[in-house]
Amino acid sequence: MSVDGTVSIHVNGEHRRVRQGMTIADLASELGLVPEKVAVERNLEIVPRSTLSQVLVEDGDELEIVHFVGGGDHPVAGGGDVSAPVDEDSWTVAGQTFRSRLIVGTGKYKSFEQNAAALAASGAEIVTVAVRRVNVSDPKAPMLTDYIDPKKVTYLPNTAGCFTGEDAVRTLRLAREAGGWELVKLEVLGEARTLYPDMHETLRATEILAKEGFKPMVYCVDDPIAAKRLENAGAVAIMPLGAPIGSGLGIQNKVTIRLIVEGTKLPVLVDAGVGTASDAAVAMELGCTGVLMNTAIAEAGDPIMMADAMKRAVESGRLAYRAGRMGRRMYADPSSPLAGLI
Repeated sequence: MSVDGTVSIHVNGEHRRVRQGMTIADLASELGLVPEKVAVERNLEIVPRSTLSQVLVEDGDELEIVHFVGGGDHPVAGGGDVSAPVDEDSWTVAGQTFRSRLIVGTGKYKSFEQNAAALAASGAEIVTVAVRRVNVSDPKAPMLTDYIDPKKVTYLPNTAGCFTGEDAVRTLRLAREAGGWELVKLEVLGEARTLYPDMHETLRATEILAKEGFKPMVYCVDDPIAAKRLENAGAVAIMPLGAPIGSGLGIQNKVTIRLIVEGTKLPVLVDAGVGTASDAAVAMELGCTGVLMNTAIAEAGDPIMMADAMKRAVESGRLAYRAGRMGRRMYADPSSPLAGLI
């Protein structure tokens, strides 16, 4: 503490001097933040939101203040009624039931308004959100929660950008403190060029999160053996990539995706690589529970129209899977009867 009654701290990596005796809630308010809308980590330990008005800021503290931003992937989102009965083809993950089998991300849009409009057109009930530092230099900047209400749409906090299990676990602990969410999306990347998952770190983080009561939906390679290990480690959904994140290449390995579907009792959702509606339909025709996408919608020429197309593609692919595909034949088989031919 200095002679002027202040203490020296770091907030989101920025050095600040604040008055002695200030609580973390006081600090948040002074920064123009609403304590109820952020999560705080103090010296690598989560500070429960209920205690922010009691915990004093001390000299040398390292504080991380985070909130949710667009990143990535209820009926109200698609214009429906949250109280409407669940239809016969709903799906369930970690005890929560949904009708839409499309999950969308919240990154790369030109604006929050466009993001919200695309979400409505998609009919999705779940959105992925990234956990990022609050901009303490401009705390009044618009936030995702101002446009997409987490009380009406299920937020799925993810660990996009994490390259170690420790960073992923730390991020999701903050996410739980920020919004109470235990259903989360885990991804631990191996390197920046391909954004392929590091399965060793992913498996380790899955085990830690499951032991702490999280329900991780896990991004992984399209490997049925890896998928089974994740299931045994405590994952609640398997999310194999169809192709590299943001590539738009479509599903590259239909056989391995199908093997994953057949080999697990958990929901399987293709995550990454979808480029257009036909890619989404293919995923559903393989028997996947659903599809997660971000770039395919956000970078489309008309994101709102593409969101609607993706909604229809997922529904169409699911219907085709349920209907049962005709068998493949080596040779032609006439559809018109030959009896009575003139």
